[in-house]
Amino acid sequence: MGARKRMTAEQRKDMRKTSYSARLGKCPTSPRKMRLVADLIRGTNVETALNILKNTHKEPSKKLHKLLLSAIANWQSKNEAVRIEESHLYVKEIIVDSARQLKRVRPAPQGRANRIRKRSNHVVLILGSKKEQEVPEEKPQTKKVKETAKA
Repeated sequence: MGARKRMTAEQRKDMRKTSYSARLGKCPTSPRKMRLVADLIRGTNVETALNILKNTHKEPSKKLHKLLLSAIANWQSKNEAVRIEESHLYVKEIIVDSARQLKRVRPAPQGRANRIRKRSNHVVLILGSKKEQEVPEEKPQTKKVKETAKA
């Protein structure tokens, strides 16, 4: 594998200006359950993602809904003059990492003990704007046909 290039300080500043994120730390649900819900909204439009999370009956969807609203509020604080509908916001990235596990013990038959792992996770949600990514269309290059000399 190739070496991963480090970002310069200027690149990080530019990224902070154009990316709008929200973090959720130490959320007491397992990362596996959270990833199931996160996969539903990854890459979707913000309005669509809010509707999906509102109508999903899984427990992590409530927390992701609140996190998405927080990311939208962060976007609004940086872009006060622009309306949300015109900016075409979408869920650019959503990263779910495992956090600390609380280890508990439950009594088992014949004097044994079973270990219970209460898992938790960290979630990072990054919004992007489709207007920023639009690249001006280049004119299609026409192939120059060589004229053959007619004899």
